[in-house]
Amino acid sequence: MSKPMLLADFVRLPPTVRADVVEGLAAAIDSVAERGAESHRFLRFGWYAAALAAYGGQAKTLVVEQDDVPVLTLPFVPLGPGLLRIAAIPGCYWPFRSFGLALEAGEPALKAALSTLARNVNGIRIGPVYDTDPAAAALIATARGQGWTTVDRAIGDSWSLDLPRAREGEPWPRTSTLRKNRFHEKHLAEHGAPDWRFLSGADWPAAFADLGAVEQTSWIAHATDRTGMKFTADGHLAFWQAAVADPVLAGMFRAALLTVDGAPAAFSFDIDTGELLYAVANSYDPRFAKHSPGKLLYWRNLVAAQARGIRRVDWGAGDSGYKQVIGATVDAPIRDWLLFRPGLPALAGRLLGWLWRRSGQSRG
Repeated sequence: MSKPMLLADFVRLPPTVRADVVEGLAAAIDSVAERGAESHRFLRFGWYAAALAAYGGQAKTLVVEQDDVPVLTLPFVPLGPGLLRIAAIPGCYWPFRSFGLALEAGEPALKAALSTLARNVNGIRIGPVYDTDPAAAALIATARGQGWTTVDRAIGDSWSLDLPRAREGEPWPRTSTLRKNRFHEKHLAEHGAPDWRFLSGADWPAAFADLGAVEQTSWIAHATDRTGMKFTADGHLAFWQAAVADPVLAGMFRAALLTVDGAPAAFSFDIDTGELLYAVANSYDPRFAKHSPGKLLYWRNLVAAQARGIRRVDWGAGDSGYKQVIGATVDAPIRDWLLFRPGLPALAGRLLGWLWRRSGQSRG
């Protein structure tokens, strides 16, 4: 009689991994995003498609399957002169430019991705991304072990606010903050009837017109070259209008809007990923500046976000003054990466990487 086999007698076989590059944006992008880090679930097919529609480019997608299930999808477009064979991940200006990596993806999948990528490009730009980005950090670490040269330039430090910590031990917002806000709201009402609205889902794309109307009055419209405008035709409006064609993305895009006598006066626009909220853009009409319309609106927005389960707000880099006032603190550094495949490209990256580093921002 044969001896029965125990569980310990079985040997777990390594996963079967297959990688390929396909033309266009792969349909698997959405399934990988849904099984990846919650913070990255807005990196959907519609997000990359919107980037191509707004900014141009012919995309290909690196797809890695693990046991016949897609676990990594990395879209890329040509960057710079074609002879250099450098690529970049498409996307909008913010929150970051990363790619899909399922939580179950292992090191073999990352190695297969790099091997296949090396047959298609000499180098790739990934970023800007956070140092804590789970997909980028894993790929960059594996690339170093595989002989790739990795070069980064500093973009800045992100700022974030942990909402639960902000509430511990005392009411939040503080009584003094609420008292100041009531004072400003009283005087704001002298200009007309204020109304506070929260937008998402079915409000898009029509509501972008209200956000753009605020931007047209703001300092950025009159004191800059206007390329940083988010919701105007000469800014990034085309991207957001294309992105909301995906109803899942439309549900993630949220805004708080203040109107005075029906006219848009301030807004705050965010991407809601579950427990993490990306504060993408905010602006206000300077006619009401002395009554702090932006501050009044984002306090209401934070309270609403907290009520629906948001635990942390990410404000990205720059303009730290108002962020510190509400309690935000410095978080992960943000970097822009170039990865060069082994061989002559890696050597060139080591020799010329200082040019890329020098183009970054000094930190501190």
